Amino acid sequence: MVDYTEGSGKQYHTMVGPEDVGRFVILPGDPKRCRQIAAHLEQAKLVADSREFVTYTGTLEGAAVSVVSTGIGGPSAAIALEELAKCGADTFIRVGTCGGMQDEVLGGDLVIANGAVRMEGTSREYAPLEYPAVPDPTVMNALAHAAQKAGVRWHIGVVQSKDSFFGQHEPEVMPVSYELQNKWNAWLRMGCLASEMETAALFIAGSFLRVRVGSCLLALANQERARKGLSNPQVHDTQTAVTVAVEAMRELIRASLE
Repeated sequence: MVDYTEGSGKQYHTMVGPEDVGRFVILPGDPKRCRQIAAHLEQAKLVADSREFVTYTGTLEGAAVSVVSTGIGGPSAAIALEELAKCGADTFIRVGTCGGMQDEVLGGDLVIANGAVRMEGTSREYAPLEYPAVPDPTVMNALAHAAQKAGVRWHIGVVQSKDSFFGQHEPEVMPVSYELQNKWNAWLRMGCLASEMETAALFIAGSFLRVRVGSCLLALANQERARKGLSNPQVHDTQTAVTVAVEAMRELIRASLE
């Protein structure tokens, strides 16, 4: 592969090198969330700010931990994962948002993914569609333990990952409305808990790279509840998801030291 950094020793998109990041990484989508999450670390410092990728690194339980934003969607999320893995990172937790799909998923609930529907394009350039998008079980279990310990409302199950935000929320106006609506109904019937945009790509890229990936999502609201005339609280504060992700990372770090 061509070295587009011309020998700088930094990754082309994220602009980080092995000395800048830890083995353990928390991956929010929004760059503006990085500082909020980094506040949970000790001596966290901004080490890179390039495109949608903002990187802070500090310590947690004595181990170097980084917080790196991925931007929106699978392509940039996979780029972040690839470049961080090249720098030695091997354990990742996505912290993001989603929209609830089943009636029991309320705004403010957490959803921990035990699999993802690959209704996006990035993962198809890694593996055939027959290959499942699943998390590392150790990371997934650490997230479940942390959520249970926190005493918050949480669910564990399959999420749907897609590329088009408006294709989810206004499928009827799209030229391929017949496909979007039929597949959405299929995911509902299969018990899919929530819809988001990065998890499938991260799970598949993580499987290929042999790194550990998990996903913890805050449900902002639930369009299916709204459609049925049910109460539909909206919650935009991601602090609960961040707290659970940080506690899960603590557990993973402690386990790595045993």
